[in-house]
Amino acid sequence: MILRSRNYAMVKIVPYQKCWQVEFQAIAQKLRQALGELAMRIDHIGSTSVQGLAAKDVIDIQVTVPALNEEVRQAITSQGYLHRPDITQDHCPSTANPDENEWGKWYFREADGERRVHIHVRLPGRLNQRYSLLFRDYLRAHPAMAGSYAELKRRLAAHLADPAMYPDVKDPAVDLIYFPAEEWAKQTDWLPGPSDA
Repeated sequence: MILRSRNYAMVKIVPYQKCWQVEFQAIAQKLRQALGELAMRIDHIGSTSVQGLAAKDVIDIQVTVPALNEEVRQAITSQGYLHRPDITQDHCPSTANPDENEWGKWYFREADGERRVHIHVRLPGRLNQRYSLLFRDYLRAHPAMAGSYAELKRRLAAHLADPAMYPDVKDPAVDLIYFPAEEWAKQTDWLPGPSDA
C-alpha cells in the first residue's frame, strides 16, 4: 500500500487534452487585458503546451515583464490569481549559471475552486525565461523524447510514496532533457518564436 502525504494532493498524469490550448488562450486573453503593455510576452509552457504529451491537468503560463513590480502584481491579482510570495526561484540545472538573478520569478496560482493554473512571471533574457521556451520547443520537435518524459512522469506519479517529492525527483530528470535541448538550440540557431498571446 502506498501512503500519501495528507498535506499534498496525489499527482495525477492524464493523456493530452485538446482543450488545453483553448483554455490557455482564454486565460492569456484575461492576462493580456489586465497587463496590457506590461506583458512583453505571454506563452503557453510546460507539458500541456506540447501536443500529445501526457501531463498534470494544470495550465502553465509564462508572462515576461520588464520588471517585477507592484503594478504587475496588482494586474494579475485583479484577475483572481493568488500570488505566492514564498516561491521566488526556479530550479537551476547543475551546469547552468547559479546566479539567483537568473532564476528569480514571481508565481501565481488559481483561487480555490477555479481551473488549475500556474503563472510564472519572469524577466526577459534571464536563463529561466529562456529555459521554459527552449524546453517546450525541444519537446515539440522531438516526440520520442516527449513520450519518454511522459512515461517518467506517469511512473513517478504512480510510485512515489510522498507526492510532495514529485518536483524534487522530476527536476533532475528534466535537466537530462535540457542538456540535449541546449545542443539542439546551438545546432539549429534556435530562438523563441513570437509570443503565444
